[in-house]
Amino acid sequence: MTENNKKKILITGGAGFIGSNLCEYFLSKEYNVICLDNFATGHRHNLKDFIGNDNFRLIEGDIRNLDTCQQAVQGVDYVLHQAALGSVPRSINDPITSNDVNVSGFLNMLVASRDANVKRFVYAASSSTYGDSVGLPKVEDLIGKPLSPYAITKYVNELYAEIFSRTYGLETIGLRYFNVFGRKQDPNGAYAAVIPKFVMQLMRHESPKINGDGNYSRDFTYIDNVIQMNELAMTIENSEAVNTVYNTAYGDTNTLNDLIGYLKAFLADYDPKIADVVIEYGPNRVGDIPHSLASIDKAKAILGYNPKFSLQEGLKEAVGWYWENLSR
Repeated sequence: MTENNKKKILITGGAGFIGSNLCEYFLSKEYNVICLDNFATGHRHNLKDFIGNDNFRLIEGDIRNLDTCQQAVQGVDYVLHQAALGSVPRSINDPITSNDVNVSGFLNMLVASRDANVKRFVYAASSSTYGDSVGLPKVEDLIGKPLSPYAITKYVNELYAEIFSRTYGLETIGLRYFNVFGRKQDPNGAYAAVIPKFVMQLMRHESPKINGDGNYSRDFTYIDNVIQMNELAMTIENSEAVNTVYNTAYGDTNTLNDLIGYLKAFLADYDPKIADVVIEYGPNRVGDIPHSLASIDKAKAILGYNPKFSLQEGLKEAVGWYWENLSR
């Protein structure tokens, strides 16, 4: 057993889409993994393959409870903080709960990690922090004003992390996720992400509805690229690499019309009728930015980041997973 194999990782939100993929990956690397989740948006079925693993422990609890956070970080080397209430529309509909989870819960985790002498706190930041900044590609030190309560909460996370690094010496790294997608991403619910939602609709021969004319563009980022970034951020030994934020993306942009075209083509390999499903268009969504594209130069230069999956490569993998797991 190597030195790394003895390390203990706490993954908050570990039953969610990104969190459960991180649990799976680090368990495969023989780390000890603790998952903290309240199952508000995460799912028990995401953890079913880990429950019998001696290196896995589940704590069912809420990051809004400081005692729970303190219990979860005991003996932990690294925290990968994924727990949050995502979705811009959700935050617009209920800003108080989004703030409670994303800000107060985040602060609880920082305090608990500081007090437990956690080596490093790596957290899910968000591309929403760029707000109304119009420059492309998005560079880490140039942001605009937030456009939603969700964006405010994620920016406040960065500010708190910076203060805890400066004031208390807690090593922090923020990963600004850009439109992450892939296996285990939930296609159901009012705030389902666009890719799994479109996939499920197409598999049912239902017409997906695109907000706007389909020419808004995004830097869609496959889950395996995100896992790579979390591992690099957690393990990098360069002291100049910590106490900052990094874009976590592929570094390319595609329109929603591009996206739906790829999905129809890849799904038609399983069901040719999907190629004929008609796409509908509706009004633009409040709080959405028109275009998003990340510069990943900083992550490449400092962390050695090298994303393996483009949008098309990631979609092929994701579509195969959804067809196998959800088409019945």
